Amino acid sequence: MNLLLLIATLIVSVVAVRIGAVAFNLTGLEWSTAKFQALSCFSGTGFTTREAELVIASPRRRRIATYLIILGHAGFVAMIATFANSLRPNIYLTKFTIPFLRSMSPSQLLPWVNLLVIVLAVYTVFKISTSTKFARKLTKALRTHLIKKEIFEPVAFEELLLAPGGYGVSYIEITEDNPVINKTLVEAHLRRSDILVLAVERENQTIPNPPADTKVILGDKLMCFGKLATMRKQVYTLLK
Repeated sequence: MNLLLLIATLIVSVVAVRIGAVAFNLTGLEWSTAKFQALSCFSGTGFTTREAELVIASPRRRRIATYLIILGHAGFVAMIATFANSLRPNIYLTKFTIPFLRSMSPSQLLPWVNLLVIVLAVYTVFKISTSTKFARKLTKALRTHLIKKEIFEPVAFEELLLAPGGYGVSYIEITEDNPVINKTLVEAHLRRSDILVLAVERENQTIPNPPADTKVILGDKLMCFGKLATMRKQVYTLLK
């Protein structure tokens, strides 16, 4: 029973980290950063100062991180307890499926059998969870569910890179209700807020260092450099 609980806890932990990564991604974090930060929060290790600032700066991300940290600690305690109990000599491996195991093997060997099963289970879960095809399907299903249940809504702002002094590079996606649609960059007055547009992504085309008379249209993604705090304020008050 403890062996089954250990495997179930391991599977739930993998799913919890993936849910956290999807949730972080829906708040605007780049996918690789979202995955790493979700794993960092759940395991309590691996934080980097600059990437952690992206989590701390947002109330929604702090809430996600809090849930992951609590679940991670609970899962760690559960796995340690079930792992220790699984290796006890009087804990038998699925006696109902292998009824002759006890008569064939001394009780002293059963903990090693359990350990072998645990190693195989961990390896199997790891291989399945890191399978590109499976991970893509799981991520898509979780993302669809979170959006459908209105637990999280995708944002039109994605922070890509942090730089010293609170500066960074971010994507601003132009949505239907965005007041800068059909305006040129100079008419959008982004420079007044110390926001520099580095590039405009339009369908499969990228316009690097766009001139001031470049018109912004629906669906454009503006890659901008500036103070992250200023860009967040602009996006959530003026540009969204």
